[in-house]
Amino acid sequence: MKKLGVVITDGVGFRNYLLSDFMQEAVQQFDEVVILSYIPQTAYIDLKIPVRVIELEALEENFFQWFFRKAKEVAHLKKHQKGNFGIQDNLQTNTTKAMTTRGIATRWIFRFTHFFHSERWIQRYTRWQQLCFKNHRITKNYETILKHERFSHLFFTHQRPPFIAPLAYLAQKQKIITSTFIFSWDNLASKGRMAANFDYYLVWSKLMKEDLMTFYEKVQAHQIAVVGTPQFESYVLPRYETSEDAFYAKFQLKRELPTICFSCGDSSTSKNDELYIQCIAKAIEAQKLPNANLLVRTSPAEDPVRFKNLVAQFPWIQWNFPKWELSRSSHQESWSQRIPSIEDVKDLRAILMYSTLNVNMLSTMSLDFMQFNKPVVNPVFGNKNNGLYDDQRFLKYAHIEHVIQSGATQVALDEASLITAIAQYLAQPELHTTQRQKLIDLEIGLPLHGTSARIAETLYQWS
Repeated sequence: MKKLGVVITDGVGFRNYLLSDFMQEAVQQFDEVVILSYIPQTAYIDLKIPVRVIELEALEENFFQWFFRKAKEVAHLKKHQKGNFGIQDNLQTNTTKAMTTRGIATRWIFRFTHFFHSERWIQRYTRWQQLCFKNHRITKNYETILKHERFSHLFFTHQRPPFIAPLAYLAQKQKIITSTFIFSWDNLASKGRMAANFDYYLVWSKLMKEDLMTFYEKVQAHQIAVVGTPQFESYVLPRYETSEDAFYAKFQLKRELPTICFSCGDSSTSKNDELYIQCIAKAIEAQKLPNANLLVRTSPAEDPVRFKNLVAQFPWIQWNFPKWELSRSSHQESWSQRIPSIEDVKDLRAILMYSTLNVNMLSTMSLDFMQFNKPVVNPVFGNKNNGLYDDQRFLKYAHIEHVIQSGATQVALDEASLITAIAQYLAQPELHTTQRQKLIDLEIGLPLHGTSARIAETLYQWS
């Protein structure tokens, strides 16, 4: 009997695996499928899925668990920092002068891992971390669940959340096959260590496979499968289609005008979004741009309160506040507890399909819009010298360098180049079509149709 456990850690995983065709494909492949969920069980009630859901309590790290996890992550960054600006920048972000216990410990970790950051040492830190949580009450509860369920395969839909480490540890201890999906396009080239070691890895593309083998030297080619990503599969599923009439009516847009969509990042890395929206709005009002609809979609990972002044300043701008409900606030990563609605999946697809062009600060939304062959402009005004948040540094991140080298988008370093790029794309939306397709082929690798089936079939073959 082949029994699959699917570990859902956050709202994005919920969208990718519950609102795609994955569950339907998985139940056809496996004798039984069970969801192990770090989001509340109530989030699944309206989906009417033919699988059981077991809600898991997330382990909140004590000092020692945090210490060895942090040592593992910093050692990974130290090991791979040479020639990689994204990792160097991540290391800089992790430095602290705080005189708290963790601040002092972080500085000690940085000094120690300067010398001890080999793969062997990283595995030592992992084992010491495991020793710190192996007898915890929550870990014991996980052990009871795994022994009762008798999974043949445990699939982690995200490789990074620290709270999955005890579950992965116990699965390996009980000889359960484990696999994970590399969550996002930037996770390998600029982020820290995975939460655990896994038996198998699902990746978006050949490029991501090469990155995985570069940053995780013990992972072999036979442990990796290129499957594409379910992140975009909803864009080819008929049940999420919206008519053009419904799109213009819902967002109260003028049908005779082109639509510029600005998609926001979250406030931690996309701090200049308000400035970029203001520049576009003022250019439209001053007729520096052709008259156009301006539709702003905020990040589902945060409350859009930071834009309230813009809402008041430009009442003609239309806003899309993603319908992601916060299911639980008492969680160490509260953003992960925002759950997407089916309505929002439809809204996003309609925005991608019917907008004329997109503007965003180097986010993965560039790839979303390219699925519909829509031109993209990436504004990055900030640098070390002009007093703005330094978002130009992201241009040196490895995954962004691929975007720049592809010529699939236009990067705007100042207001004048932003307005020029938007005007050019409004006049010639087909410009850079070939480059956009080449970037999609590089980053995603396989067609959107059949993504869930590929993932389910691969998991079955590994079980």
